[in-house]
Amino acid sequence: MKVQNFADVKETVVAMDGAKEAKMRLLISDKDGAPNFAMRMFTVAPGGHTPFHFHNYEHEVFVLEGEGVLKAEEETHHFKAGDVIYVSPNEKHQFQNVGMQDLKFLCLIPNPEKCA
Repeated sequence: MKVQNFADVKETVVAMDGAKEAKMRLLISDKDGAPNFAMRMFTVAPGGHTPFHFHNYEHEVFVLEGEGVLKAEEETHHFKAGDVIYVSPNEKHQFQNVGMQDLKFLCLIPNPEKCA
């Protein structure tokens, strides 16, 4: 079992090519004994974004604060605090902050060994 305030989890810069003003906290992972899923919290500054990328696993997202655009190859979707988002495996995507405040969202993914 783990109980910890999110602010006590180290925040790191998203270092993938194409990311701008995006940071992440790995809140729960296999290192905590979670066998299946990892929970990450992203903070994207105004004008920032995650990389435009894809991978073989899904994203399940809950938007905590702010507003943004989810960019896909052929469409975009506006979202705001309180919205939930599902990104399918192998679907190219990017989260962009289009608001005036930080965009914060939780993102759940399979643990790395589940993604292979």
